[in-house]
Amino acid sequence: MDAIRQQHDIDAEWAWEAFLRRDRAADGRFVVAVHSTGIYCRPSCAARRPRRENVEFFGAGEAARDAGYRPCRRCLPDDVARDHKAVERALALIEGADGPVPLDRLARAVGYAPHHFQRLFTRLVGVSPAAYARQLRAKRMERALQEEDQVTGALYEAGYESAASAYADAGARLGMTPGERKRGGKGARIRFAVAHSTLGPLLVAATDRGLCRIAFDEGEAELCAHFPEAEIAPPDREFDSLVSEVVALVDDPARSSADLPLDVRGTAFQEAVWQALRAIPVGETRSYSEIAHAVGRPGAIRAAGSACGDNALAVVIPCHRVLRSDGNLGGYAYGLERKRALLEREKRGRGG
Repeated sequence: MDAIRQQHDIDAEWAWEAFLRRDRAADGRFVVAVHSTGIYCRPSCAARRPRRENVEFFGAGEAARDAGYRPCRRCLPDDVARDHKAVERALALIEGADGPVPLDRLARAVGYAPHHFQRLFTRLVGVSPAAYARQLRAKRMERALQEEDQVTGALYEAGYESAASAYADAGARLGMTPGERKRGGKGARIRFAVAHSTLGPLLVAATDRGLCRIAFDEGEAELCAHFPEAEIAPPDREFDSLVSEVVALVDDPARSSADLPLDVRGTAFQEAVWQALRAIPVGETRSYSEIAHAVGRPGAIRAAGSACGDNALAVVIPCHRVLRSDGNLGGYAYGLERKRALLEREKRGRGG
């Protein structure tokens, strides 16, 4: 009965499509059992695909074994749960440490070889253990700067061993020095323009480092509300070129945005979600659950949804590619009609 129930809980059409594209994000969500071989696999298994009529889906390896199947020796589907638990444990160790945790010690604590665990962690979370730790430490510094009276005290409170390392991190993560951040970003210069797009007015704003906000139906007033201490400046010729590139993504979402400079900040989890969103191929969609799995937090489905909602760069970070698990559009900050239009344009761009 449990096997039957788990089969009914799975959207077979979605599972088959994920299996066909060898979607790693689906690993751990179900296993694929093949009648003709008596074997069950993880969705990303590299083996040749069987005929659809020879396949059934189970929510876990245990259910497939109860139905008489045995695990694939090539993809080792029963190791998926172990992988996710190891990454969850590593995330907890990093978040609970006072300073950097060396890769060797981290891998040893979760029972993996260092190089293998580095690849596993990066695939599931979206960034390496060291990059995740840097993001977490920089975010702690950002919070500490708001609470501490002295900048130096805030740096050490966040776990930095020296002011030099903190300032080096700040240049890459915060887009401004810790002192500037402590003053609420005063002195930051943001250029902006409200451009016409085929889906309505589009605000495009950027610091000297990169795009900091892209939003439909917003203007200077909303930009000032988001960045109350910044200097808001008009566009110049170079910025006009950047705006044109962003607007082109609305009409042709299949264009690559990989080379666009970005200056957005979030928690380590948010940034991992945003990276997972940018990794979704044009013309494809994912569920909030799949995004949570992709960043190594399978239980954080609501948090993944919140991170999508906190996305400040419409179109460039494609949160419109995330749907509810039942296939419905779900929410979108700029209206479901725009979300539907963007998805339809991407599908046409792929020849779908």
